[in-house]
Amino acid sequence: MRGDGPEEPLDGPGEDPAAPEGGVYEWYTRGLSLLKAGSPAAAVQLLARAAEAEPASRSIREALARAQFGARLFHDAADNFRSIVEEDPAEDYALFGLGLALSRVGDFSGAVEYLALAAAMRPDNKDYANALRHARATLEARR
Repeated sequence: MRGDGPEEPLDGPGEDPAAPEGGVYEWYTRGLSLLKAGSPAAAVQLLARAAEAEPASRSIREALARAQFGARLFHDAADNFRSIVEEDPAEDYALFGLGLALSRVGDFSGAVEYLALAAAMRPDNKDYANALRHARATLEARR
């Protein structure tokens, strides 16, 4: 016991005992490190916590979407990439990510739409062009 009164939890009032150590920036940087190290599912956990704390941060939402994509949570990744695109329609990487995520869930017409926009914005980006070519070919093969 710490005193004469009733024992209080070691956490302060209102603190979440399951919260990772550190603050939003630490969660973000550790999440990026996990993503880079090939642990997207672990990265999702930290980055989701960071996004919950800072919902207006585009960089956190983009990192979360990338982690979700890597963890094969394609619907969630599409939702996060879509929110970035809705905020800034000229964000070519988010358009690309949204297109890829939509292709993974089988929405090839949606994928082509967003991948075409990304490729038009960055015609020098071979990843964008290759993804668009693949999505178009798959869409055509399914017709």
